[in-house]
Amino acid sequence: MGRRTLASRLRRRSVRIDLPAPVISFSFDDAPRTAFETGGEVLSKHGARATYFVSIGLLGQQTELGQIGGRFNLERAVESGHELGCHTFDHLDAWHCSRRRFIASVDANQRALDQILSGRSFRTFAYPKSGARLGVKADLEKRFTCCRGGGQTLNAGIADLNLLAACFLDRYAKIDMGYVRDLIDKNTQCRGWLIFVAHDISLEASPFGCSTRFFADVVRYAAESGARLIPVGQACDLLAQPVIGPRQI
Repeated sequence: MGRRTLASRLRRRSVRIDLPAPVISFSFDDAPRTAFETGGEVLSKHGARATYFVSIGLLGQQTELGQIGGRFNLERAVESGHELGCHTFDHLDAWHCSRRRFIASVDANQRALDQILSGRSFRTFAYPKSGARLGVKADLEKRFTCCRGGGQTLNAGIADLNLLAACFLDRYAKIDMGYVRDLIDKNTQCRGWLIFVAHDISLEASPFGCSTRFFADVVRYAAESGARLIPVGQACDLLAQPVIGPRQI
C-alpha cells in the first residue's frame, strides 16, 4: 500500500455528511491578489463568502500566480465575512520536508496572523502541493477543525475531517463546465458538501488559476443549484457531531 493511500485511509476523523440542504464552499489557495479582488467580486454578486488559505510568508511576493495579496487584502477579506485558513507560513510540501519543519511552519503562520489581526486564529487548513502525510494528519487534527485536500470530488456519506475532498478549478486540472455541472448536480441530489479550490482569477490566468469567465460560470451555477455558499469553517460547523466511532490510528 502506497504512502498516499495510507494517508487517505488512516488517521481519519470520520463524520457523517447529514445536511438539510447542499453546501458549496469556495476556497483559494495561496491567496493571490486576484483571488481577493476579482474572485471576491464575483462571489459578492451571489452573496457568497470564501475561505482564503494563506501562507503569510508569501504576502506581497510576485509569484507564478501573480502578486500574492497583502495585509490589506487579509483585513478587507475578514471585514467582508470571508474566512482565513492556514496554508503553512512557508508554503511547504509535507512530502518533501520533515514533519517537524512542516508543523513549525504551521505554528509560525498562526503567530504571523496574530500580528496582523490580533486575537484571530486559523480554524481550517489546506495542504499545499502534494497533500497529506500520515504523521502530519495526526498533528494537524489537534490544531484545526478540519483539513482540506483534493481528489476532484465532493464530500458525501462519511467524510474525513482530517482530509476533506475538494475539486480544483485550475487549468492544470483540465476540467470543463460539464464536469462542474455534473458535480454540483450530484452534490444537490445527495445534499453533500462540495469544496471548490482556485488560485488566481484573471482574464489570462496562470496554469494553476482559472479565467474570470469560467469562475463566474461556476459560481453562478452553484448559486442556482440552491446550495448554501459558505466558507469551509462555517460548513464544517454544520456537520453532525461527535466523530463517528474511534479515531483510526
